[in-house]
Amino acid sequence: MSGDDVRRIRAGRRTVEVRRPGKVLFPGDGDAKEYTKGDLADYHRAVAPFMLPHLRGRPLMLERRPDGVDGPSFMQKNTPEHYPDWITRFEVPKEGGTVCHTVCEDSATLLYLTDQACLTLHRWLSRTGGIDRPDRMVFDLDPAGDDFEQVREAAGLLGEVLDELRLPSAPMTTGSRGLHVVVPLNGRHDFDEVREFARDVAELLVAAHPGRLTTAARKKDRGDRLYLDIQRNAYAQTAVVPFTVRPLPGAPVATPVTWEQVADPGLTARRWSIEDALEQARTNPWSGVMNRPRSLGPARRRLDALRGRPT
Repeated sequence: MSGDDVRRIRAGRRTVEVRRPGKVLFPGDGDAKEYTKGDLADYHRAVAPFMLPHLRGRPLMLERRPDGVDGPSFMQKNTPEHYPDWITRFEVPKEGGTVCHTVCEDSATLLYLTDQACLTLHRWLSRTGGIDRPDRMVFDLDPAGDDFEQVREAAGLLGEVLDELRLPSAPMTTGSRGLHVVVPLNGRHDFDEVREFARDVAELLVAAHPGRLTTAARKKDRGDRLYLDIQRNAYAQTAVVPFTVRPLPGAPVATPVTWEQVADPGLTARRWSIEDALEQARTNPWSGVMNRPRSLGPARRRLDALRGRPT
């Protein structure tokens, strides 16, 4: 490989090689702009200060596309042996063995993963220091089609309920079709407790709006209703990382937003790309939210009261 086919990027104390930086990962398509591996590296280097707080300490599942978005993809859980030893790993048990996940602790790791054509990073909702106890709860609002107005309306309803439960919440466009609403937790509840709580919130909303919302896991049972997916709140399940890129034309980015932005009729799931997501990151849309983790105890009592149960 010639020198022109390798770009060396300084990241903290390390220099990371990005091979074939001119390789097109996101081909131009109609209005969608073309982006190369070098463009993705530039984006990751710039967005790292905003992205790394959502990555550190969390096992990852990596969505790799060696030939770009038009080529084959695969999901990588195990860290390959050839990864450098300075990249953090975390081993978790599974049936019949273990899985050694990659953990992204610094910008050098993020750039190395870029070189490996990891386009989208999916994170656990718990950290290595308390792997059985999530510190995030996620509601995934999945529309029946590409109707983002349906998503905005459902997000508003969910946000109102979370406010009643006195739980802080942070919305994020997925870069695909929907929206995630993230609730910071104090890490004292296990996955079963968190998933049950999320399910009860979702079912409360469905009972109030049965024609608009559903918790049906099978698509054929949903009709044209929006799916309130709470299944990510389980051990070893993952959710897309804030500011990660999705493998779609135009390189759309999963982008944190404010509730005021959710109310904007012009918002779409793919509003930001690697071209302009950094500008949104610098506005700090989740300011003051992620550092307010909550216990679900008081919220559970309020939720049971809303559902008509004795406290």
